[in-house]
Amino acid sequence: MHQVEQNQRAAEGTEKQYICHSVEVQERTDSSGRVKKTTITEFDHYWSEGVPVNRMVRKDGKDISAAELAKQDGRIRKEVEQARERRAKAEAEGKPTNARGDEIIPVSRLLELGRFSNPRRVELDGRETIAVDYEGDPAARTHNRGEEVIRDLRGTVWVDENDRAMVQAEGYFVNGFKVGGGLLFNIQKGTRFAFRQTKVNNEVWSPAHIEAHGSARALLFFNFSGNIRVDYSDYRKLRTSSVVLPGVTPVGDPGSASPQ
Repeated sequence: MHQVEQNQRAAEGTEKQYICHSVEVQERTDSSGRVKKTTITEFDHYWSEGVPVNRMVRKDGKDISAAELAKQDGRIRKEVEQARERRAKAEAEGKPTNARGDEIIPVSRLLELGRFSNPRRVELDGRETIAVDYEGDPAARTHNRGEEVIRDLRGTVWVDENDRAMVQAEGYFVNGFKVGGGLLFNIQKGTRFAFRQTKVNNEVWSPAHIEAHGSARALLFFNFSGNIRVDYSDYRKLRTSSVVLPGVTPVGDPGSASPQ
């Protein structure tokens, strides 16, 4: 798991070279679990000034208007600026963060908040993986809200044995979790999730599929109550001189191989 952590950080430079497309299908359900509304939203995902961002391009089959795209560009600029400020502040305090400037929980801390167990070899999509279960320790002492989430998590992780990269994960939350009375962050008890990655151009592992069932909200990053499914596709490499402009989809490098 320490090797997985190191490889993930090393892969970030390669990830920044790619743009991809996603289709998100969200089913809102009533108290009986019946679907009452379905929304389909499409996004372009890319990196801007070292920060991963997403830009909505289509909703329920209709292209987003130029005015809305301009509004999103303003949001993205603000997100990038805030992420860089958070990173700078955390760096000054000696705290590790992800590219968005959010404090990360290293593997060494995961081992203090819970335990990995039952390692076994499993073939996944023709590749050898090591599957390992994770169970948070309800008695573990936490230092922040993020650690509380990890402590209350149960699930399984699949690691590619050759690349030492996480290729699949699934789990559920044992307890509910709220920050700011539920306004900032809210995860319903029992909410389940699954995550799968694919190897792109034989050089980097990137998201392929995410799904969740239950109820969760985290600021503007995600918000669902019912079922949500996100499929990622059309990974393409950007030229070093490429610039993402409002209303323009970047063109991939003609010399790059097709995504696997």
